[in-house]
Amino acid sequence: MRPPTALSIAGTDPSGGAGIQADLKTFTALGVYGTSAITALVAQNTQGVQEVRDVDAAFVRTQVDSVIDDIVIDATKIGMLGTAAVVEAVADIVGARGADLGTIVLDPVMVASSGDPLLSAEGAQALRERLLPLAHVLTPNLPEAAHLLGEAVAADVEEMRAQALRLHALGVPVVILKGGHLGGDEVVDVVVHPGGTDLLRGRRVPTRNTHGTGCTLSSAIAAQYARIAEFSRAGELGEIGDRGAQDDDLTVIASAREFLASALDNAVDWELSRHPETGHGPVNHLITLAED
Repeated sequence: MRPPTALSIAGTDPSGGAGIQADLKTFTALGVYGTSAITALVAQNTQGVQEVRDVDAAFVRTQVDSVIDDIVIDATKIGMLGTAAVVEAVADIVGARGADLGTIVLDPVMVASSGDPLLSAEGAQALRERLLPLAHVLTPNLPEAAHLLGEAVAADVEEMRAQALRLHALGVPVVILKGGHLGGDEVVDVVVHPGGTDLLRGRRVPTRNTHGTGCTLSSAIAAQYARIAEFSRAGELGEIGDRGAQDDDLTVIASAREFLASALDNAVDWELSRHPETGHGPVNHLITLAED
């Protein structure tokens, strides 16, 4: 008997809105036991990134080994990696011990909400060539997808669909291309999976409090895969090891999007910052606990 478990491999956010801190909050809110391996020490807040300290790549691998040598992990979210050396180290351990990491959700973090770069050019190349084909799920936003493909940023849903299909062709079973950057009253995400392509639509929440939304969505997806694994162990679901199970994938993604929408809705009036008129405040990751 054990709870569902998830591992976050990502950078920090001392202000609590993104990175490891957001991931652990999200895991907790969704009833998943969270573990972590820190890839970068980031001094940031709602206004931007002030400084980044890289973590030694070998130590990143040691952290991951420490977790999976001891704890059975159902799903892993990979976020900010920072340097090519860390990307290579994480790719090495995923290649060697992927079975110990569960379903792998890769959020290709390259730029912060503030516009500050979070991954070197060499790191982006290594991520595309080495790590991307090892992931089960990829969750880029529009600028990240364009960067991964070496193309212009998609300007509409049809261009999003074409780019999502090209990312899928690089070897990722499920691609969620997030359309938040398109603007408008509706947010449309393109999901490419082994069963085809779907558009997931939702109301845009009018708010400046969007810091860490990408981290929150990807960790919510990982958490929901971990919960499905728990149901499977309990005999409440059939075998879900095949990531081509369209219904499972879409259910997980839709439920994670609902969680993020609720977290956004319930932080609209928050003013944590001393300067709420600038920057981007956080979402309310613990909304499910508040509801209880």
